[in-house]
Amino acid sequence: QVQLVESGGGLVQAGGSLRLSCAAPGSLFSALAWYRQIPGKERELVAAISSGGATHYADFVKGRFTISRDSAKYTMSLQMSSLKSEDTAMYYCARAISLDAFIRGQVRAWGQGTQVTVSS
Repeated sequence: QVQLVESGGGLVQAGGSLRLSCAAPGSLFSALAWYRQIPGKERELVAAISSGGATHYADFVKGRFTISRDSAKYTMSLQMSSLKSEDTAMYYCARAISLDAFIRGQVRAWGQGTQVTVSS
């Protein structure tokens, strides 16, 4: 069982930037993604990256967030810029067999989450 561990969350002012990281040992051939969840709402896909580096972004983060991975170090990152108050959420790292699997909702593993709070 691959354990996913997120880090990098915190409090930031609107318009600021934050970088999240996910340690994903053994994930060389897996797709990885970031999801977020606001209390009372469903968890939603933010961005995903395949083992080969292909990416997928939710419309609400296009142009503001960048997902990347370092397969040699089994890590994944989410660079978040131009943050808005509505980006406030718990952010989760996730693993699946492919990008399409994320779009189909077929997540195989979740991290514990890291809180991002954007103050206006």
